Amino acid sequence: MTFDVVKQCRSCGSSDLAPALDLGDQPLANAYRGPDDVSKEARYPLALFRCRGCSLVQLTGTIPPKQMFDTYNYFSSNSSTMVDSMRLLAKRLTAQRKLAADDLVVEIASNDGYLLKHYVELGVPVLGVEPAQNIAAFARQSGVPTLTEYFTQRLGSELADSGRAASVIHANNVMAHVPEINDFVAGISAALRPDGVAIVETPYLVRFVEDREFDTTYHEHVFYYSLTAVSSLVERHGLTIADVEQIPLHGGSLRLFIQHAGHPSSERVQKLLEAESERGVTTDAYYADFAKRVNELKTEVTDLIRRLRAEGATVAAYGAAAKGTVLLNHFGLDHHMIDFVVDRSVHKQGLVMPGVRIPILAAEELERRRPDYTLLLAWNFADEILEQQERYRAAGGTFIVPVPTISLR
Repeated sequence: MTFDVVKQCRSCGSSDLAPALDLGDQPLANAYRGPDDVSKEARYPLALFRCRGCSLVQLTGTIPPKQMFDTYNYFSSNSSTMVDSMRLLAKRLTAQRKLAADDLVVEIASNDGYLLKHYVELGVPVLGVEPAQNIAAFARQSGVPTLTEYFTQRLGSELADSGRAASVIHANNVMAHVPEINDFVAGISAALRPDGVAIVETPYLVRFVEDREFDTTYHEHVFYYSLTAVSSLVERHGLTIADVEQIPLHGGSLRLFIQHAGHPSSERVQKLLEAESERGVTTDAYYADFAKRVNELKTEVTDLIRRLRAEGATVAAYGAAAKGTVLLNHFGLDHHMIDFVVDRSVHKQGLVMPGVRIPILAAEELERRRPDYTLLLAWNFADEILEQQERYRAAGGTFIVPVPTISLR
């Protein structure tokens, strides 16, 4: 598999790059395998730098997307929190923009139709763009028209030229995954109607740093956006950030409302840009402190689990997500320290966690086997999972929530 070392900012082209975080060599976070597969797992450097030119934080090297996304095992509909959030958003946009049968809503990286199906129910035409063949097929079976392609400037132009320019474009948790980010944003500009809006959701750099969300660093996740950095990026392509909201999904995300240049920006945009400057997101010291605090968290979590194991406690984990792979590998918690991981996705059950070879079981096994402690790897859905596992907790089981600080719940 190809690993391309980056020597210039992928956004602005600057070669003035400063180190931000180094998590060592790691396997691909979603490269799950069967328990009988003992072949050597490839590992690649997992580290971040910050561009001093435009402040975009990004991976020091990348793997071509086709090697990671042509087949994928993450189905967004497995998260009730995500589905409920998208239902509300679809209703909101349909009402605010008076969407009807002559409009088109396009979602980039539309996954299994978890968002677009709500527009379908509201009578609004939709089109998904999803590169993972297995997930795109699932979406089509669910009644969501879906192209099995990567979104590019070429595709954006083709949609517009064929009369399928979009009134609304959604791009949830995808803009961070695209190495050719200028081509991607140019595609949004090409596909968006003059009066249209692109709603982009992406994990927020400030929450990533200040809440020690280091485990959302993985090879698929190329960029870590501040409003400062994304403003510079979209303006390069004739777009502007008209408004911004901070939402709790994925540990704290930005919801950006992007329109063609000439539309005014809200007061919220200016205030958040000023707040980022005051926090120091464009300084080296901000990231040096982050790296120090991540190392402190590693020591705290591993010391706790070693102590629990030494006392004879059983320890499992919940959430076979990408962030779980990163945390377990960086902390050195393998199948000798964690007995098993449970997950709701049937597509992961029966496999093992990349790098650490911890078996993945059905979520129901947590209550049946009742480990004394369960490390919550999917901490970004803590409230949802803790509610689902109330009977396990009532029976004496305790969750260890590791991020942003250790808590026992």
